[in-house]
Amino acid sequence: MHDPYECYPILKLGSTVDSFAAFGDSLLVGAKPAHLIRYSIKAKDKEKDSKLDVQLLRYYKNFCKRAIQQIQAIPQRNLIVILSENTVFVHDLSSANFPLISTMQKTKGANIFYLDIENLTDASLTRETSFICRMCVAVKRKLQLYYWKNNEFLSYADDISISDFPKSIVWCKQSICVGLRNEYILVKLDDKKDPQTELFPAGKNSEPIVIKFDDSTFALVKDSQSVFINIDGTLMSKNAVKWSEVPQALIYDEPYLIALLSETIEIRSVQPALLVQTIKIEKPQLICRAYSGVLYVASGVHLSIIQAIPVAKQIKILIDEKQFQLALKLCNVWNDDENEKAKKRYHIQTLYAFDLFNNKQYSEAMKQFLELDSDPYDVIRLFPSLLPQYSQDDSPVSDGPSGKIGNRDFEKSLPALIEYLTAVRLKLLDNKKSQKRSVTELEQTFQIIDTTLLKCYLHTNDALIAPLIRLNNCHVLDSERVLKKHKKYAELILLYETKGLHHRALELLQKQAEQSDSPSKEVEKMIQYLQRLGKENIDLILKFAGWIVNNYPDEGLQIFVEDTSEVMQLPRLKILDFLVKTNKSLVIPYLEHLIYIWKDTDSSIHNALAHQYREKVLTLLNFPNGSEDQSTDKSVRNKLLNFLEKSEYYTPETLCAHFPFDSLFEERAILFGKLGQHEKALAIYVTVLGDTAKAIEYCENVYSRGGVGSDMVYVHLLQLLINPPDGTLLGAIPSSPTKPDIDMALALLEGNATRIPPEKALKILPKDIPVHKIRHFLVMSLNEHLNKKRHSQISRGLVYAEFLQVHDLRINYESQVMVLHEYNFCAVCNKRFSKQCAFFKNPNGDLVHLSCQQPEKS
Repeated sequence: MHDPYECYPILKLGSTVDSFAAFGDSLLVGAKPAHLIRYSIKAKDKEKDSKLDVQLLRYYKNFCKRAIQQIQAIPQRNLIVILSENTVFVHDLSSANFPLISTMQKTKGANIFYLDIENLTDASLTRETSFICRMCVAVKRKLQLYYWKNNEFLSYADDISISDFPKSIVWCKQSICVGLRNEYILVKLDDKKDPQTELFPAGKNSEPIVIKFDDSTFALVKDSQSVFINIDGTLMSKNAVKWSEVPQALIYDEPYLIALLSETIEIRSVQPALLVQTIKIEKPQLICRAYSGVLYVASGVHLSIIQAIPVAKQIKILIDEKQFQLALKLCNVWNDDENEKAKKRYHIQTLYAFDLFNNKQYSEAMKQFLELDSDPYDVIRLFPSLLPQYSQDDSPVSDGPSGKIGNRDFEKSLPALIEYLTAVRLKLLDNKKSQKRSVTELEQTFQIIDTTLLKCYLHTNDALIAPLIRLNNCHVLDSERVLKKHKKYAELILLYETKGLHHRALELLQKQAEQSDSPSKEVEKMIQYLQRLGKENIDLILKFAGWIVNNYPDEGLQIFVEDTSEVMQLPRLKILDFLVKTNKSLVIPYLEHLIYIWKDTDSSIHNALAHQYREKVLTLLNFPNGSEDQSTDKSVRNKLLNFLEKSEYYTPETLCAHFPFDSLFEERAILFGKLGQHEKALAIYVTVLGDTAKAIEYCENVYSRGGVGSDMVYVHLLQLLINPPDGTLLGAIPSSPTKPDIDMALALLEGNATRIPPEKALKILPKDIPVHKIRHFLVMSLNEHLNKKRHSQISRGLVYAEFLQVHDLRINYESQVMVLHEYNFCAVCNKRFSKQCAFFKNPNGDLVHLSCQQPEKS
């Protein structure tokens, strides 16, 4: 380890040093019996090869009545605070003889004090600096608190009582750490309920020593070690600094902690915890710090200066010794250009990160790379097996050591790399808008990170592979290679899907299904994939659906009938054409699903289902008679009849031309009925099918629905019953010779007397029919006629009476006269009516402007 400090003797006094303080180039010494001496000491500038310059500025004999117990300067106001005679005095440092400014009478009995000085930068344009100075004085078992204002110390708060006499005190923010004879306590000024907290014993063989380590941390001595607590009293994670023996005094000169021992001065670093240097000095008693890198030591009548060698030289030595942490801490106190310091710090931290990596401290190394904001690709290059094939021969990053990770430590390093890449990814996402990189560069960075994470997860955690692939940043070729190598086919299919490479995904799915011993699961995956593709990929869907439809027809149909938005939006006529060509047995189930489940109203779909039913019925009619065929025939025939009867969306004129004339008569009758050709429909029921009951049912349905020709439908049936047409009507062969059925005609007249126009029926009936046989028909028809006539007369009379009432009301309103003059006022706004304004008269006679008239609320 290098020696950061050099020690030089500077003075030999005539008497023993009791106390001293240093600031800048000034050194104040309190010597026995009560002398005060001021020196100007300019340290060596080793870069310019200058010498130590020591000058005596002031020498005051018997400055106080008794020895100076403690001395401390406030250089911001040219003040010195002295503890003598167990009382605190404030003197002017800028004037000759250090005149007394004030004697703090309240501090009589004090044994120690502490000044907390904080420099502040003024927010004004002048950028002047100001400061806050607070003082804590230990008076017996009390702590007195003061602050400097208007050239005097004023009371800061009430005195605080403690359990014992303080021997060491430090004030930091709102906490005061106090070292008593046997223990340390912490006083929290902002805690009203429990202001004092016991920390821990001071140790058996040590005096309590407390110093301020940084703006929020205390360093405390316990036996032969120093521990750290924050201002809340919590023990810090910093490792305790262990000394060779119990320290007599402690001081912090960043980044070194310096302890005064019995025969030596020991210099150690906190993080890392290292013994840096040991300086031999005879019986050192006191030590103080002037500024960064310059300290003074008093030993009896001798004074020595401890001066740090130049920081730049220290940093170079530390880098050579690979003490990068210490070198980084030294950058904080390096008095150099900020840009140069930043560059040097980045260089050191980079070397430190690679050194940690080479020493197999992978987690710490990755934390450093993350803090450095290093290029992720440079870090990934330390893992040759994770690089893409085309870049595995690249040289390592220029700033780092030559070491790349070997196979033995590969598995151990992966968790650290995963943590690093995940953190970089989140950081890029958070700062995406403020990134200076182009969109293309960001995409490439995300691609490198995610592809590397994929490779890491293949070795560590398979469950994270799929979520990562769904982010859609992985490099296709590289990811495809490693997924195939590890036989992660499900993840490979997901990769293809996220990248839109559906053809390759489906090829792999089909290949797996063909080679699998139980292909049902693989077929199901393929079906689910096809269902997600959507209408823009219909050609691809049909291409790969063919294999499923041919080999697994029931499952294949699910590709086109799943109740998802993607499937429901597929072009249905194109799918219909595909099924007709591929597997016709699925056409009817598909059409039935469209019509009965999805309620499709497209006439082409309805026509297609009717044609499919017709073709199947005709095919089954040609089969030999058998129980199974007859049952199937009847089922399909019922479906066809039910569909033709209930559907409102097919085009009957188109279907009618395709139905045969020698069969499917009932179906043709339904189609004629849909076309409004009731006479032809009834002719089929009566003359071809010989089913008069069906014909009467038909007439009832048509008459009840109404519409064109509904009033003559019974007349057509009556005509067919009395004068049946020739048996060759409609090209069909009747089931038996057709003869007039007068009895059925008369029964029809009697049962539907009010539905058949009498004048039409009488023209059709034979002249030789006795009147008594049609008496009921005539009576019912006449009554119906008379009822309609009476209803018309009554309705006419009521309408005329209403007309007369409205006429009288109009005459009454028109007979009313209203005179509007200048004395009329609006009942709402109380303004006069102008000549051209519109007005409104309320039922109570009030006149209002039309614009003021509010509509009545319902």
